[in-house]
Amino acid sequence: MSVLLFGVSHRSAPVSVLERLTVSEHDRPKIVESLVRSPAVSEAMLVSTCNRVEVYAVVEAFHPALEAVGDVFGAHTGMNVAELTGHAYVRYSEAAVEHLFTVAAGLDSMVVGEQQILGQIRSAYTEADANKSAGSTLHELAQQALRVGKRVHHETGIDRAGASVVSVALNRARAVRDASDGAGLPPARKAVVIGAGAMGSLATSQLARDGIEEITIVNRTADRATELAEGVAERYGVTAAGATFDDLARAMTDADFVVTCTGSVSAVIGVGEVHSALTRRANAAPLMICDLGVPRDVDTAVARLPGVHVVDIESLRGDEETKAAHDDAVAARAIVNGELADYLAVQRQAEVTPTVAALRQRAADVVEAEILRLQSRLPDLDGGQRDEVAKTVRRVADKLLHAPTVRVKQLASNGRGDHYAEALRELFELKPGAAESVSASETGIAVRGDKDTR
Repeated sequence: MSVLLFGVSHRSAPVSVLERLTVSEHDRPKIVESLVRSPAVSEAMLVSTCNRVEVYAVVEAFHPALEAVGDVFGAHTGMNVAELTGHAYVRYSEAAVEHLFTVAAGLDSMVVGEQQILGQIRSAYTEADANKSAGSTLHELAQQALRVGKRVHHETGIDRAGASVVSVALNRARAVRDASDGAGLPPARKAVVIGAGAMGSLATSQLARDGIEEITIVNRTADRATELAEGVAERYGVTAAGATFDDLARAMTDADFVVTCTGSVSAVIGVGEVHSALTRRANAAPLMICDLGVPRDVDTAVARLPGVHVVDIESLRGDEETKAAHDDAVAARAIVNGELADYLAVQRQAEVTPTVAALRQRAADVVEAEILRLQSRLPDLDGGQRDEVAKTVRRVADKLLHAPTVRVKQLASNGRGDHYAEALRELFELKPGAAESVSASETGIAVRGDKDTR
C-alpha cells in the first residue's frame, strides 16, 4: 500500500480554479465516499480550505488510483482531465508524506507559520475516521503530521513569520515615503489591501494599528472583502470597505499605501491600473506599494513609473526581522526533515516485518516437527527431559535468528526493504503467501516515487 496525494493550492492555481474545486463541508463526505468506492482506493482523507484542496489516498497502484481521483473531482467540478492536471500537483509515497508534514508545519501556507491548517488537517482526519474511510495507514500518517505541526510551533518562532513580513514591508515603505517628503507631506491616512485571505487580514490589522484611518479591501469576490472590512472596522474603529478588482484603479487614486498579497500565480497589478490611478491623483505623495505575493502580484514594470515605489519580498531579505523569520522557517524545515526521516525509517522497517514473522514461524514449525520426531525415536525420555530438550532447541533457533532478523530491519531503513525481504524468502524458501498473510494485517507505506503534473 502507498499514499497518493492529489492537490491544488494557491501555489498551483488561480483563485478562479480554487473556487471551482473547493469542497463544502456538506459535500466532503460524499467526495470521500466516492473515492473509497473505487477498487483502486482503500482509504481517503480530504483537506479542503479556501487556499487548498488535497486528497490523501491509500492505494494499491499509482495510475488506477490517480484516474479514480481525477474522475471524482471531474464529476464534482465539471472540469476535464486536462484542466485539472494543468493546475494540480501529485505526490506519491515518500513525497506525499513529506508534503503533508510540510503543510502541517505551516511552511506551505500563504501566511507562513499560520496554525489554522493544523485544525483543518485534524478535522479532515476526524471526519474520515467517523465515516470509516480512514484506516490504520491514514490514522498513523495524520497523527504524525499533527505531532510534527505542534512541535514546529512549539520549538520555533514560525508563528510570527507572516506578521513579521507585513510589519517589515510597511516600515520600509513608510521610511521611503518619509525620505521623499521634501515639502512636508500630510500623514498617511488611506490604504488599499488587495487580497482578503490570511495575509490580507494581517495587513489590514497592521495598517489599522499604525494609524491608517481608511482601508479599502479589494478581492475577487466582494463578499469576502466586505466581511474582512467589517471585522477590521469593528475591531479598530477605522473606516473600511470592500471592493472588487473592477474598482482597483479608483481605490488606489487616493491611497498612501497599497499592500497586495493575493497568492495569485500571475500579476494582479499592472501598469495600466497604476497609471490610471496616478493620472487622477490629487496629492504629491508617492504611491507606496508593498508586494507580498509569492510569486509577485505586481508587474515589474510598475516600479519604473514616476511617483511609484514598490517594496517586494526580495528587497526585504536583508532586514534583521525578516532574517529572523527566515531562520525560523529554516528551523521548521529541519524539524520536518528529521521527523520525515524517522517516520519513513519505521515504515521501511515495517516492510520486512511480515517476512521476518514468516521466517520465525517457519523456524518454530521446524522445531516442533523435530521435537515430535525426537519423541518417536526416544520414547523413554520422561516429561522433564523432553521439556528441557525442547527449550534448548527453541533457544538455539531464537539465537540463530535474532541477529539476522534485527539486522534486516536496520538495513531496511535505507529504502531497500523489499529487496532484503525477497532475499530472506529466497534463502529460507518461504512461500509468498506466508509473508502476505502477515502483511494483510500489518500494511505500511511504500517509500518511493514523486510525481508532479504541474
